[in-house]
Amino acid sequence: MYCFFFFKQKTAYEIYQCDWSSDVCSSDLSKQTGKQYRLPSEAEWEYATRAGTAGSFSFSGPITSSKVNYNANYTYKGSPKGRYRKKTVPVGSLPANPWGLHEVHGNVWEWVQDCQNKTYRGAPTDGSAWLSGDCNWRMIRGGSWSHEPRYGRSAFRGWEFAVIRAWDNAYIRLNYLGFRLARTL
Repeated sequence: MYCFFFFKQKTAYEIYQCDWSSDVCSSDLSKQTGKQYRLPSEAEWEYATRAGTAGSFSFSGPITSSKVNYNANYTYKGSPKGRYRKKTVPVGSLPANPWGLHEVHGNVWEWVQDCQNKTYRGAPTDGSAWLSGDCNWRMIRGGSWSHEPRYGRSAFRGWEFAVIRAWDNAYIRLNYLGFRLARTL
């Protein structure tokens, strides 16, 4: 995981502005702690995000900007418009899901291990990452501060090109991409 910082970031913020190109961050953390860290699979990400819930989001009631950091100029299924922050918020700024995970909806799209597959046809059934398909593109989950609320749904699947190319406008593309690590037990 190569992380590019185009503006000052405080430590309380999620790591963002990252491409998927190498799992450097988790391997460095694994070396430092002696424990194995990695990107979660898409199935693990959704399981942790849902936290035992079955709705579009891991909370009850409509999506609002007091619960999720997203482009609140847009609504979802009757939700009200709200505060559009136009940037990320520090981790823990908004309510946690039932399992205590913060900012699982919105803030930044989160990379997962899985290669791009546009449907679940042929997906692993054991929760492991799907490492076949178009691996030049990787799955992202959770929506971001700059996207409409529908993209933050627990079940919504997105994908992004895995490696930064010199001709990409990296700042525009990366300021809404980040990751969350899982620890192998």
